Amino acid sequence: MKTVLPGGTLGILGGGQLGRMMALSARTLGFQVQALDPDPACPARWVVDQCYTADFGDARAAAQLARACEVVTLEIEKIPLSSLRAAAEHAPVRPSAAVLEIVQHRGRQKAWLAKHGFPLGPWREVNRAEELTTEVTALGGRCFVKSCEGGYDGRGQVVVKSPAEAPQAWRELGERAVVVEATLDLEAELSVLVARSPQGETAVYPPAFNHHEDRILAWSLLPGPVSAPVAAQAADIARAMAHALQVEGLLVVELFLLKDGTLLVNELAPRPHNSFHATEVACLTSQFEQAVRAVCNLPLGSVEVVRPAAIVNLLGDLWLNEGGPRFEQVLAMPGVRLHLYGKRDARKGRKMGHLSAVGTSPEEALARVKAAAQALGM
Repeated sequence: MKTVLPGGTLGILGGGQLGRMMALSARTLGFQVQALDPDPACPARWVVDQCYTADFGDARAAAQLARACEVVTLEIEKIPLSSLRAAAEHAPVRPSAAVLEIVQHRGRQKAWLAKHGFPLGPWREVNRAEELTTEVTALGGRCFVKSCEGGYDGRGQVVVKSPAEAPQAWRELGERAVVVEATLDLEAELSVLVARSPQGETAVYPPAFNHHEDRILAWSLLPGPVSAPVAAQAADIARAMAHALQVEGLLVVELFLLKDGTLLVNELAPRPHNSFHATEVACLTSQFEQAVRAVCNLPLGSVEVVRPAAIVNLLGDLWLNEGGPRFEQVLAMPGVRLHLYGKRDARKGRKMGHLSAVGTSPEEALARVKAAAQALGM
């Protein structure tokens, strides 16, 4: 089981904000870092030793990256399997193509979860237009329809309020395979992060409590205000899933907490996750340092929450206002920090950064970060 020590070189497939923050943590641990991304001005470019500009489907470029690195990881799950396999011929790829093959396709992902006994809400996979109306009817009429492949930050999914809206949803999602999910009676949306090393060591963070607006994460709180039994069950689900998938790296499990106390799995992400950005200020080990430790087969860090924290996402809408955001106001606020991703093209709905805040309680942290967001005009 190969261990990569500080001083070695880490490769990252993807150079967005998650790749950037992972690279910065790797730097702190003494690693060299290389990345690959189709955007020549991707956020990670400015903090790595080498950045290859290539499409994620360019298997030759993925192999070139891997030849220069001792281990390769990823910051986005849409890397084609052909590129992951090409890279794996030259360096360990963690998480593996086998994990991504399951996660990349919502239908396969849900079938795998069902096969392994993980709790799911009612769902169907639909591969033909004429089936969609039938399945929406069977699931109660009001449903979420999601593309099996692709989709991120709320894209690739449509809410249908009745079976009559199913044909339009099919066209809107590109007339290709979709997953249909029944509407649930939700109490909260949670996520739980588990790190697993190649030798099987695991570390699980407390659940985060998440709030979405327009299907994009607006704010997140760590630790989430949930009961001890719910937190323990969430951790058990994540740990069992990481072992069953044989994940090497991080796995985030998005969960639905129903009003009757039931926990159901929503989706999986085998990478750092927006809902755990608060770990940078809340925990002894951030999710980004933990990702580096896990994929390099180093001892995992403590997941202890030193102080509660919350984050609010900063979307490109702020930059489109006259004069842009006035950050000096929030930088003067006690307990608040600003995190910008180095993106140059601000557009509506694009994540440009986030605010974090700490407090003596989760509620105080959330109030502080919301006050900071309000000061920016959000």
